Amino acid sequence: MSFFSSPLDSPSFRLTWLAGLSKKILGAGSKNELLDLIDDALSVPEPGGDQGVLEGLARLYRGQVDQVGSVFDQVDRVGRKGLPEVWVGDTSVLASDVVNAAGRSVTQMSEAFQGCATVLLTLADAIGAAQRKDAQGRGQLLEQKKMLGGKDGFFDDLHENDEEEWDRKNAAHLGSYAVDLMHAAVSDAQEATRVAARDLNKWAAEARAGKMETSELTAVDKVMLADTGVAGADTELNEILTAGDLTRASARMDLLSLDDETAMERMLAKSDSPQERAYLMKALAAGHSVAEIGTFQNKIHGKDPAWMRRHLTPVVTRADSMKDEGLAPDGSNNNKDYATFDGQRWVQGGDGSEGTCVASSTVTSRAMVDPLYALDLTGGPDGQQDDAEAFKQRLVAEQHRLHTEGDGGKNWGGMGPEGQERINDRAVGSATGSDYERQDLNSAADRRAVLTEVEKSVAQGRPVPVDVSGKEGAHAMTIIAQEGDKLQVYNPWGSTTWVSEDDFINGHMGKASTSDLPNAYSVYLPR
Repeated sequence: MSFFSSPLDSPSFRLTWLAGLSKKILGAGSKNELLDLIDDALSVPEPGGDQGVLEGLARLYRGQVDQVGSVFDQVDRVGRKGLPEVWVGDTSVLASDVVNAAGRSVTQMSEAFQGCATVLLTLADAIGAAQRKDAQGRGQLLEQKKMLGGKDGFFDDLHENDEEEWDRKNAAHLGSYAVDLMHAAVSDAQEATRVAARDLNKWAAEARAGKMETSELTAVDKVMLADTGVAGADTELNEILTAGDLTRASARMDLLSLDDETAMERMLAKSDSPQERAYLMKALAAGHSVAEIGTFQNKIHGKDPAWMRRHLTPVVTRADSMKDEGLAPDGSNNNKDYATFDGQRWVQGGDGSEGTCVASSTVTSRAMVDPLYALDLTGGPDGQQDDAEAFKQRLVAEQHRLHTEGDGGKNWGGMGPEGQERINDRAVGSATGSDYERQDLNSAADRRAVLTEVEKSVAQGRPVPVDVSGKEGAHAMTIIAQEGDKLQVYNPWGSTTWVSEDDFINGHMGKASTSDLPNAYSVYLPR
């Protein structure tokens, strides 16, 4: 038994290896060299995966859809009966609200089962096609090997007549084409696997109520907390508690002392709205003590959900935000939304004039994951202020503080990678339980390879800093969400927009900034 994996076990290495072999086969100078290269190609493992097993799993998921549909019918019947205004759960929520939330949860469950089935069937088809393409290439290599015959002896190899030369060159041409087929098969399987991982990770993150495994809350409370979105916005794009929030809040609930647990449940029961409860749990997920959360509740209690949206959620995603509206003259997307508080953007330097892009991205990322931090900036010491100019002053002061902490450059310009990693660890990682790690992206292949981890992170609600470069130097932004093959990017010039995976991979990130800054050259992954 071998305890060491072969480099050929890596799809990326296989792609490089096969591409090199294809060129070497075309340039083979002798029959023996050509035979050795063909053997090298045949030693590469075929694309892995069992099409039949994947199809069986897809059928299993699809079979759950009918059962979920039956559950939905039962929930729907209860919802249409006109429930009395009764309070249920430890946190005192209306039974009618719970039934509505349960209906949406069941609908999402059905969509998830159907979505997973589709993902697996698509993957099964792609793996089958890749394996057939690989088999075609191998078959052609074996034919050329058979046609060439055994290796020449030393003296035979010294001379090659015209017919032998023609046979060798013809075999090399066909052999190179065969290796190209094998290369395409590995590439197809790798991309299909990446897309399937992306979509399955997203569906897993959407299984929201199940993230709260704590026994300290009832099933009713869990469903309601998972279902609550920002006021006045599309709920599925703007849930207050991310999948990661739900998991961390659940774990922290289980670690509370009896007194703190009782105090937390009282705060939840005292809340006037689902949004207030959700922001309290988000504060717990961000690592705050129950005492700090109590002070926070005193500041937001009695406020309407629209007030909480303005003060506690810097970025709200509009339902039409992914619509393609073309490009502006500077190469950025026309369709972008502005992150504002009372008309003042969450923008570097307060007006976009300073070069504090790293610190400014980090400030907004922290505010997205920590409502206490957001309220300190928007509402001031007492949390009650509603003044754009005062917010701007506090925002810029905090940007400057993090810029200094990260050893940023003079005149509020530039920051090195060590400083960027450090301030993200302290400001954002401390709230999400993550340790950020820089990963350089030197090619399109590097960017494609990192996508799965980037998308899994943002699906969990953990922002991923991304650095871009071009003719105008460099700039820092943050990837904050993913839907399908699109990534939502926050630009510290005060806006958000969506770019495609292809844009990220192939140097079109200028759509989130300007065409002068097209290339993503590093990301910081939360581990």
